[in-house]
Formats: sequence, C-alpha cells, structure tokens
Amino acid sequence: MSRWEDELAELARARGRALVGYAYVLCGDQRLAEDLVQDALVKVFARLRRGSGEARGGAGVHPLDGGGTSEAYVRRAILTLFLDEHRRTKRWAAARPLVASDDRVRGAASGATARADVAAALGRLAPRERACVVLRYFEDLTVPQVADALGLAQGTVKRYLADATATLRDVLRVADDGTGHATSSTTTTTAGRRAGR
Repeated sequence: MSRWEDELAELARARGRALVGYAYVLCGDQRLAEDLVQDALVKVFARLRRGSGEARGGAGVHPLDGGGTSEAYVRRAILTLFLDEHRRTKRWAAARPLVASDDRVRGAASGATARADVAAALGRLAPRERACVVLRYFEDLTVPQVADALGLAQGTVKRYLADATATLRDVLRVADDGTGHATSSTTTTTAGRRAGR
C-alpha cells in the first residue's frame, strides 16, 4: 500500500467516529453525517490517489499542507461540503410542500431528550450560524479562528453567534410553570389546551 492509503486507513480507523460526530453536529442527521465524512475523505485523498502527493514527498499527507494533519483537511472539507450542499438545496427547500411544521421541541426531562432538543434547536439555525456555533463551542475555536476558517470578518462571526445564541436561548428556554416543575417553553400541556391557555 502507498503512503496515502496507509494514512487514509489510519485516519478512518482512529478518528472516523470523531469525524462523523463533527459532521453530525453540523448537519443533525447520522446518515448525512456519514455521507459528509465519506465525501470529505474522497475530496481530500483523491488528489493523492492520482499520485501527486507521493512525488512531492513533503510534510504531512496532503500535497498542499505546510505540516498540518490530514484530519484538519478532512474537517475543513466536511464544513465546506455542508455549506455547499445547503447552498445548492436552499432554493428547492422553499418549493417543497410542507405538510407540518416541527416548531415544538420536547422538554429537557432527561439527557436523551436534552440531546434531541439541542439537535432540533441547531436545526433551526441558518447554516452559517450553525457553522459558527459548531466551530466556536464544539471545536472550541476563538472568534478570530472561526472568522479565518469561514472566510468572514470577526464582526460577522460575532453577529452570527449572537443571533444563534438568541435563537437557541428562545428554543431551549426552560420556564417554571408555577407548580415547581420546569417545563420547556415550547411544550403545551393537555390541561392547558383544554382550558384554552
């Protein structure tokens, strides 16, 4: 096996789950996350398959890198593919007939529902806002690093983060219903529906 094949096999074995987790936080769908990782691996390693990387013999696996890791290239490719896919399908999503709207998310009764609530709340964000939130809080990058990664101004990143935080705060807000029980702000009780509240 060539050097790039060894690097690809090791990356998929050692960091495959982490890469799928990163893609899942971006897109919110397990199958789409797996597809994003696979497409990103193909995108990053396709150039090496044609032989351009081994001829150069430089540091790292990618012929364009300056000593970085192939995982960093794959993560960047995942982010780029996610944003590109959203741009391509954005106008078709408006034409799709919508039968029902998923405006309500479940209350935070347990860790499992809290995770589902966060995934649903992230799904309500615009792609750039979601990318900023993931890079800032999931990847723990600073605002200048997020701005550099997305090719945006720092002020734009701050604005996206502020808007996303406000949206997430509204969606994930837990309010006290007066009985001492915490309920999600988007959850309506059956008794409340009957009473017209």
